[in-house]
Amino acid sequence: MTSPRRGATDPVATDPVATDPVDAIVIGAGVVGLACARALQRSGRETIVLEAMPWIGSAASSRNSEVIHAGIYYPDGSLKAGLCVAGREALLAYCAERGIAHRLLGKLIVAAEQRGVEGLSRLEEQAARNGVALRWLPATALRKQEPALRAVAALHSPGTGIIDSHGFMVALSGDIEVAGGHIVLATPVTAVTPNGRGFEVVTGGEMPACVEAEVVVNAAGLAAHRIAASIPGLPAQAAPRQYFARGRYYSYSGPVPFKQLIYPLPEQGGLGIHLTLDLAGRARFGPDFAWVEEEDYAFDDSARDAFVASIQRYFPGLDPRRLQPDQCGIRARLAGPGDPFADFRIDGPSVHGIPGLVNLLGIESPGLTASLAIADEVLRRL
Repeated sequence: MTSPRRGATDPVATDPVATDPVDAIVIGAGVVGLACARALQRSGRETIVLEAMPWIGSAASSRNSEVIHAGIYYPDGSLKAGLCVAGREALLAYCAERGIAHRLLGKLIVAAEQRGVEGLSRLEEQAARNGVALRWLPATALRKQEPALRAVAALHSPGTGIIDSHGFMVALSGDIEVAGGHIVLATPVTAVTPNGRGFEVVTGGEMPACVEAEVVVNAAGLAAHRIAASIPGLPAQAAPRQYFARGRYYSYSGPVPFKQLIYPLPEQGGLGIHLTLDLAGRARFGPDFAWVEEEDYAFDDSARDAFVASIQRYFPGLDPRRLQPDQCGIRARLAGPGDPFADFRIDGPSVHGIPGLVNLLGIESPGLTASLAIADEVLRRL
């Protein structure tokens, strides 16, 4: 996207300036938006990415557990299940090709008490329907493998791992730019208007602009609903409400006595407070779960005792003094309090009737793992 030059003493523009048209615009430079832009640019479409923040991946893409998921939990036939499994294979191949740091540590999903064993059985069955093989470990095997773990049984997922998510996004950015695409930071989108030839996209920021594109992919994460709802002619049912769910992470100073990721049984709203290890071996616990009304990353330490109690159910040797506030993440969810499972929404023209538009809504976990497969699905729906 080209813009007129301004001298150092010229006033900041207030009206959008028309720029050269492009084939495609992706709104949002999170991991999913970058994956979509890479796929569009590689398909021969001149593509720009418009990101409101001054850096890539500043929200959900950098405020998560950095886990490569196997595809265990999601209902068979759902987009989350299919795209997680396909995306994992694509992600591992991409990491190997580009030298992106990652490691398949494996994970244990544990039943801390006998009443949780039935839940493990249901998860094993669900995983099998999704094409994911798990191994059942009784308490005797667990004591040998992870002596510090308190559990009566567990499922072992050898295909779960961790990734340098920032390194992944940097590699995607490089692919886009090498192929001739552009990433424009600190450039919020203020309007998307179909015009019969495609779309007029108006941006704010230091140099407001208006650019035409044949294709628009709304991958704006927490802002995706707001952008979708503002598009003239989009049916109301194509802009479902998004709910914000906040989770806190605590880092753990010093070593932990575990070699792999440790997850409790899933709970209402999420996968429970789990232990992850980063590529340097440092431990982090989280996230917990709370509904919030707005994007707010302030760390509230008031519920630490409940956080500690959740971990000590499976790690009784936890030293609470070694837990340090780390960060908060926020998910955009299509299922609110008490609602049943909600799948990803990848809404193309067949859903809303507007040619060239794809809205990505409710792209939460496993969005990082599924990102490359989501990008392929976006191309199919266009």
